[in-house]
Amino acid sequence: MINLSEISENLQRGKTKVVKELVQQAIDEGCKPEDILEQGLLHGMGIIGEKFKNNEVYVPEVLVAARAMNAGAQLLKPLLAASGVAATGKVCIGTVQGDLHDIGKNLVKMMMEGKGLEVVDLGTDVSADTFVQAAIEQNCQVICCSALLTTTMNVMGDVVKAAEAAGVRDKVKIMVGGAPVNEDFCKSIGADCYTTDAASAADAAVALCKA
Repeated sequence: MINLSEISENLQRGKTKVVKELVQQAIDEGCKPEDILEQGLLHGMGIIGEKFKNNEVYVPEVLVAARAMNAGAQLLKPLLAASGVAATGKVCIGTVQGDLHDIGKNLVKMMMEGKGLEVVDLGTDVSADTFVQAAIEQNCQVICCSALLTTTMNVMGDVVKAAEAAGVRDKVKIMVGGAPVNEDFCKSIGADCYTTDAASAADAAVALCKA
């Protein structure tokens, strides 16, 4: 029988092809899809997330590990759906209007998926109304806004206002992040949560979804 820690170890090394083969092998051997996901893929991504937080690995390592995780997750998705395993929560994420930077956003998305969240990626240059509409239509518990420019960060305040105007502010949590953003700014616009890095953002999103 396959040892699921092998999946975790190869994922941490970013070996996409090996991870896919091992996941398929585990499926063929009759392992439960949720066990493969939790003890293999999410376990490995969790370790990468912690190392990233502690500056033991950097963006390139995270990207290759995430690629391996996604490859394995693609094989599991139909099986998880069939066995009725729900994601730990659902969030939508995007870079705010006027801003085209997406490296930070993509990193946060990968970390969130690594925690078992379902992530709706709205891309870059996303208007306040688009964030709110997506959250309503897709039934998201959290809206995550990213910005790299000081000139665009105020759009985050518009997202909070748009959520209020749509009458969903009490149902949807709003997270903000990016280089120019800090805790004071988060409070000043009435957002719910600010984190300094991608791994913390993923932890915070899980906590908000559970709440």
